[in-house]
Amino acid sequence: MFLFENTLKQISNAARVMSADSDLIKILSCPQRKIEVNIPIKMEDGTLKIFQGFRVQHNNFLGPYKGGIRYHEQVDMDEVIALSAWMTLKCAVVGIPLGGGKGGIIVNPKLLSESELEKLTRKYIDLIAPVIGPETDVPAPDVNTNSKIMAWIADEYSKLAGKDAKGVVTGKPLEAGGSKGRDSATAQGGVYVLNKYANEIGLKPSETRVIIQGFGNAGGIVAKLLEDIGYNIVGVSDSQGGIFCDSGINTSELMQCKKGEGTVKGCTLRENITHLKDDAKCEVVTNEGILEKECDILVLAALENQITGKNADNIKAKIILELANGPVTPEADEILNKKGIVAIPDILANAGGVTVSYFEMLQNAGNNYWSSEDVAVKLKDTMTKAWEEVSANAKKYGCNLRVAAFVTAIERIQGKFLQQGKS
Repeated sequence: MFLFENTLKQISNAARVMSADSDLIKILSCPQRKIEVNIPIKMEDGTLKIFQGFRVQHNNFLGPYKGGIRYHEQVDMDEVIALSAWMTLKCAVVGIPLGGGKGGIIVNPKLLSESELEKLTRKYIDLIAPVIGPETDVPAPDVNTNSKIMAWIADEYSKLAGKDAKGVVTGKPLEAGGSKGRDSATAQGGVYVLNKYANEIGLKPSETRVIIQGFGNAGGIVAKLLEDIGYNIVGVSDSQGGIFCDSGINTSELMQCKKGEGTVKGCTLRENITHLKDDAKCEVVTNEGILEKECDILVLAALENQITGKNADNIKAKIILELANGPVTPEADEILNKKGIVAIPDILANAGGVTVSYFEMLQNAGNNYWSSEDVAVKLKDTMTKAWEEVSANAKKYGCNLRVAAFVTAIERIQGKFLQQGKS
């Protein structure tokens, strides 16, 4: 199934339970603009390679297009369209004045030198520069992109614009106009929402077992945040596999080990990784297999389509926190609902990242910096308010949290759409 079909089903499910304007739903069901570029790069061995890149601008009713750029061998136009639509809804659900966009390049960045990667990034920006800008479309980091790449983008765009235009991108290094708290924002926002729900149902962290699929930036940070609160991390995996240990895992040690080994699987035999007890049961697992292990909370921090109609019935978690985009398909949602598993949806759970990106835009526009404390307070307030609105809509419409989150987002976009007039 194409990923954007999942998005359309989610929009349709929300539209059925609310008084959605039919014209708006038609508009949200397709992007406003799709851009495809071919990027010629002279490699260090003297050969010329052509890389395919994308930028999709889904909707800007609430404000400038906003969304990351991912570098991945399997990215395609359908995926970027879906991700851009989720960005539109994500910005709306947390109430920030931004629309949805997304970009990508078909590439495995690990196979490029830093010089080749920089050339690829700058040439990509040269090609899409006419349609992006601080007040038009503002990219950000995503899968396999980081603050260094964002700094290259800001520099290249500023050269083309003939002026300092660092606001063209967010997720920059602090010294290049970035915001404090941006690196941890996605994970921190998810933890704020999870804690709200956990408190409401009386969940005690010390008695709660957590599995995390995906141990990159968001997964690694959420592991530390949850561990610091007192949650018991019993399973961790990345794309190459992972470890499950019912007596707990020392995620700080695991993260340090992964930096050297490159994978979670490469660390499974190291001392101090697991909190070993006499009756401990630890095992090496696949990235797919870890999803089906016993736990209270399953954090999805990898890629799309991890829980589908094929494996949903085997999920044993009570709560799913979606830090990844689109990790649960609509078919899987139906099965999880019947099993009583609560999914805190991606457009709410991982919205902390774009929220702090918005804070970075405000700081760039005002030429000032906020303290870590200021960012944390504003992020917590934003995520808490969004949770309360989504939770209220779940009760109002008698629906699950995903439908309620989409309803919350569509209602906000619809208000602006009707205010502007349909013509």
